[in-house]
Amino acid sequence: MLFSRAKEFPRRTVNFMPMIRTPTLSAITFVLLSALTSAQPATKPLFWPAKNGPTHDGIVPSPEAARIALEWDGESGKNIAWRVELEGEGHSTPVIGGDLIWFTAATTDGKQQFVYGIDRHSGKIVHHKLVFENPSPEILGNPLNNYAAPSPVLEDDALYVHFGTYGTARINPATGAKVWERRDINVRHYRGPGSSPIIHGNLIILTFDGINEQFVTALDKKIGKTVWKTARTTDYGDLDKEGKPTRDGDMRKAYHTPNVFEIGGKEVLVSIGSRAAFGYDVKTGKELWTIRHGGFNAAIPPLLLGDLLILNTGSERAHTLGVRIDNKMTGDITESHVIWDREKRNASESAPVLVNGILFQTTRGGIVSAVEAKTGKDLWEDRMEGQHLPCPLAVGDKLLFSNDRGQTFLVRASAEKFELVGKNQLADPISSSPAVADGALFIRTKKALYKIAVK
Repeated sequence: MLFSRAKEFPRRTVNFMPMIRTPTLSAITFVLLSALTSAQPATKPLFWPAKNGPTHDGIVPSPEAARIALEWDGESGKNIAWRVELEGEGHSTPVIGGDLIWFTAATTDGKQQFVYGIDRHSGKIVHHKLVFENPSPEILGNPLNNYAAPSPVLEDDALYVHFGTYGTARINPATGAKVWERRDINVRHYRGPGSSPIIHGNLIILTFDGINEQFVTALDKKIGKTVWKTARTTDYGDLDKEGKPTRDGDMRKAYHTPNVFEIGGKEVLVSIGSRAAFGYDVKTGKELWTIRHGGFNAAIPPLLLGDLLILNTGSERAHTLGVRIDNKMTGDITESHVIWDREKRNASESAPVLVNGILFQTTRGGIVSAVEAKTGKDLWEDRMEGQHLPCPLAVGDKLLFSNDRGQTFLVRASAEKFELVGKNQLADPISSSPAVADGALFIRTKKALYKIAVK
């Protein structure tokens, strides 16, 4: 078996100096508790709480950006602080709080799903725990995916891990212990899970766009109880003469991770499914508006620029849409509010970043482009090597794009032209998005986790 169960690491042994007087029981208890508390890794501050960072847009905050090493090499060890070997596989992006880096992994057959907690200073594996076992997981119908694709989300006192239909759990980041779990929210993913959870207020919001059912649901993050559940009202247009979905409902699935924006005085959950995008009242799940589109496999979170929403509709033949925000967003707003539509060479898995009003994105095949966000006007386009699944980072005036060859390209965030300013190399393919904490860059490859920092 590839994994062992719940690897636990012993606490540090504390030796006490002999005392002249015999201490009281309360004194011994106090000292022991203090020692055990000090041995626990810190869980604060939150450095990188979600897949796309603290602002959910892939932009590294300015103080951090100035400290990040932009040159590294896996072979020579240049600016490689440490490298730790990993078991299993996963696309999930690390999240970081206090001393620990967290992410999920799974066996290749999906029968075991795990969470890792790694000390960000030393690379020591502090937690490596079995979260779920699956006797008969659905066979993946997608060679790109695996059973640990959704990224976790982190708060000061809670880590939330999500494996789609296989389960969701809240974990205590101080101990690695499971607080609650839900395994009764199920769909047929057909191509594997991919949607990551988000936290808003007291809610953890989960997206399930399977081939048999499509819905969004919110749970009470403290206890895991369902607060609301809203089914998609999409007309998929895929029924045969007998009223059954064609291609086993394949065109109904998506991998989308939503976001919450204030729109028209309301907190609106913007969520993109197959064939349609939606705005929901985040408190109740009530559908507020919808936009019809022709895409499927939607995977990219929405972005907001002033009074403009930027939406990506799917993977193959994906469109990027610019949607005007106003107080008239109700019902079907496809014709009234979509102000531009970019039809070709759009991102499919790698979420774009917005820098100074310019949308920078790459297709899976490495076609990188810059688009004026307000108008949808193309500014420039070029090509990078390899297959690009990770989301890019914006670090100051530079963009970091990683690929399946272990390469990370540094591209100038310029509206004028494509300008490659550097290229770094690691040994293994990169399919997870990078994370940042305390001036260091953390990159998960197929086989290892790297800490990259200026030496």
